[in-house]
Amino acid sequence: MAETTTSSLSSSSSSSSSSSSSSLSDLNWRDNELCKATFAVTGIMVTLVTYGVLQEKIMRVPYGVNKEYFKYSLFLVFCNRITTSAISAGALLASKKALDPVAPIYKYCLVSVSNILTTTCQYEALKYVSFPVQTLAKCAKMIPVMVWGTLIMQKRYQGTDYMLAFLVTLGCSVFILYPAGTDISPYGRGRENTVWGIFLMIGYLGCDGFTSTFQDKLFKGYDMEIHNQIFYTTLCSCILSLTGLILQGHLLPAIEFVYRHNDCFFDVMLLSTVATASQFFISYTIRTFGALTFATIMTTRQLVSILLSCVWFSHPLSWEQTIGAVIVFGAIYAKSFLRKAPEKTASSVDLAQNGNSNNLKENP
Repeated sequence: MAETTTSSLSSSSSSSSSSSSSSLSDLNWRDNELCKATFAVTGIMVTLVTYGVLQEKIMRVPYGVNKEYFKYSLFLVFCNRITTSAISAGALLASKKALDPVAPIYKYCLVSVSNILTTTCQYEALKYVSFPVQTLAKCAKMIPVMVWGTLIMQKRYQGTDYMLAFLVTLGCSVFILYPAGTDISPYGRGRENTVWGIFLMIGYLGCDGFTSTFQDKLFKGYDMEIHNQIFYTTLCSCILSLTGLILQGHLLPAIEFVYRHNDCFFDVMLLSTVATASQFFISYTIRTFGALTFATIMTTRQLVSILLSCVWFSHPLSWEQTIGAVIVFGAIYAKSFLRKAPEKTASSVDLAQNGNSNNLKENP
């Protein structure tokens, strides 16, 4: 009888210890997941919101007592790409992975050309349209991505994808066509400048859609590491953008400008740094939490960027623009939350429709 009682007490103690250990394990797992989520959200929000503020400051705010504007957008592309190229080369060497190209060089160059055109159009558009208009217009990039995906990857899309594309396009159109009357471009006035800015954004959307779709095809067609593609794509971009600067005669004027304006030099260096850092946080988030969480964070980041820009740079919003913004972000959030399950790897459309495309990441 005593043996039975002892056995029962031992079993009860063992069960209690196991339950306590399981609860402690669950608590540690939740704490760990919370830390990871906080790290990912903070990293993306800080780097990309800072990037948005800096690009608007560099392209739309004058420097010095003479109120000079920085006009050399290709120089910004060059600085961003050379920084990213150096970091990705270091990552490949540190991980002891081969630096040899996996795909033919011309394919990396093709991505580089479209990527340079994308980023140049993005910076140039800020001369003619405000940052809130540019940021919201990026949400419409799902349309060219769907077109390129059909042509290049022979993909098929569901009716909900087309409905989302229509709603986002409607919201973007309202936001662009009904600006507040006092929001004026620093480079000029009038409808002609707004139209030119819209054409630049269309160029951005078309080139960006091609870039993300072709990168997706490279990843699926070759056994390629992300850092390998980043390194060769950005290396080609460095060479091409440097060549463009020399041919246009903008290299020395750009260097002279940042030399004369130390605050501009600091802004350009910080822009390149946060653009490169954002790549790490985006990769980490997709790998750890999947596309659904990443899409929600990116949509929130765009909303925060627009609100911050309106406050920081005094961009007024008309009531029509407010309605347009609600339509766009409402459609994208609805798409994110109605998705059945998060995926660890995302297609180019899933990421691009949420403002994201450089190596299936944001395109700074």
